[in-house]
Amino acid sequence: MKNISRLTMLTLTALIAFLAFSEENPKPALYLIGDSTVKNGSGKGADSLWGWGDMISQYFDTSRISIHNHALGGRNTRTFRYHDRWNKILENVNEGDYVLIQFGHNDGAPVVSRAYGSIRGNGPDTLFVVHDSTFFLKSETVHTYGWYLRQYINEAREKGATPIILSMVPRNMWEEDKVIRAHASYGKWAREAAEQEEALFIDLNEITAQKYEALGPEKVKLMYFPGDHSHTNREGAVDNAESVVLGLLTARECDLKNYLNERGKSLE
Repeated sequence: MKNISRLTMLTLTALIAFLAFSEENPKPALYLIGDSTVKNGSGKGADSLWGWGDMISQYFDTSRISIHNHALGGRNTRTFRYHDRWNKILENVNEGDYVLIQFGHNDGAPVVSRAYGSIRGNGPDTLFVVHDSTFFLKSETVHTYGWYLRQYINEAREKGATPIILSMVPRNMWEEDKVIRAHASYGKWAREAAEQEEALFIDLNEITAQKYEALGPEKVKLMYFPGDHSHTNREGAVDNAESVVLGLLTARECDLKNYLNERGKSLE
């Protein structure tokens, strides 16, 4: 009886110590921000469409890292900040966390339209605009795509997190047998912004484009794109998520890869 009681006490002591350690050393979090190619709708496969952010957890050891997909359809580097959306996410970001940032699909909208695009480029250009509609803001100073990316990088770092910039996944658009890339526009500016701030960069646009070209336009359309040229089905989202993981595996000094599970590591 005494031995049983002693064993029970030892077990309880170990459990209390473990819980105390867990509270003092919470597992890190991975936050995803972006547009509908990262999270389509509510992330439940409406119209059979999915973003890669809803598939990425398949490749991580979620007992060691938590994953939070905050991407929102229709948003870009500029409008994702509206209504304090980004600030509310930042409130939960802690030291040791990670933030994956992928925008570009909606940044090309006119600056003064309802879609509220960013200024093309990576420079210091600005434009002060007054809106007829107050759906978002009455007036604001609009900046370039690259400028906004640099803000995300620096603000994530201020919270002790590691920001990782991704070029946007390619659309299902071709010139003969080659996927049209974003190397001269948003892919280029994303890389430049990351390099200027010495942040990690994953060329998701190039990684996925190469995989599409290996399949060919007919197969890519049949396998991944049931509707338009931007939004994928589940299989396409899985393929894009694997492209993200491939980028992490080949990136230098990327601690996030240490949280991949065996399935994720096997993609190398």
